[in-house]
Amino acid sequence: MKLSLFKMNINKLTVATRIPIGCTKYFSSIAQTELPASFVSEDEEYKSVSRDKSGLRQQHKNVLLETTPYNEAHSWIHLTEKYQRSLYGRYGGKSNVNPQICFGTITDRSETQKRQSITQPETVQQLLEKLRVSKAEKQAAIQERENGIQKKLEKLEQWKADLNAKVEKRRADAAAAIERKERLIEEVRRHFGFKVDARDERFKEMLEQKEKEDKRKQKEAKRKVKEDKMMAKLVKQSS
Repeated sequence: MKLSLFKMNINKLTVATRIPIGCTKYFSSIAQTELPASFVSEDEEYKSVSRDKSGLRQQHKNVLLETTPYNEAHSWIHLTEKYQRSLYGRYGGKSNVNPQICFGTITDRSETQKRQSITQPETVQQLLEKLRVSKAEKQAAIQERENGIQKKLEKLEQWKADLNAKVEKRRADAAAAIERKERLIEEVRRHFGFKVDARDERFKEMLEQKEKEDKRKQKEAKRKVKEDKMMAKLVKQSS
């Protein structure tokens, strides 16, 4: 009897050990016992507890809160002018820094002035005046160029007319030369009284003589026109 009860207890223990861990919460005998529920009491006073879970240091919290990181110097760097100038530039009057350090000492300013007198010998007013003169010169050059373009545009129509007149004159001269050549050839043929081949030596000699006579006549006509112009000019001046 005792042996059978012992075996039954062993079997129950084996089954209990085979239950998955995730399923233990469904069994009251295995799950952890919960604490009894408590109700809010209006008569009891509650005290708030502040907890800081950020893990930040105090100086880092001050930076996030837009205040100076340190209330007093913690390193020799905090006593330098550069650091204190940066504090005043970021936090202003809250930094408790004397704003005079932002302007430098008299010695620093004198050295700066000496350096600027070498690297920048001209004052701001001189630079502005120089820039104004340069701009005025550039504007004057642009205006002059635009005026020149406008004048050329105004003369464009006249240039076109002159060019067309020259082209027409050349065409007329070429047509007159061809007509004169044909006229001379016809005169040579009439001189012989019969049709002569243009490759004949007699025809070439006679044509050359006719061309010379024609050139002499043209030269005399030009000279006469020139003399008439000179006489008209003299008469105009005398009157």
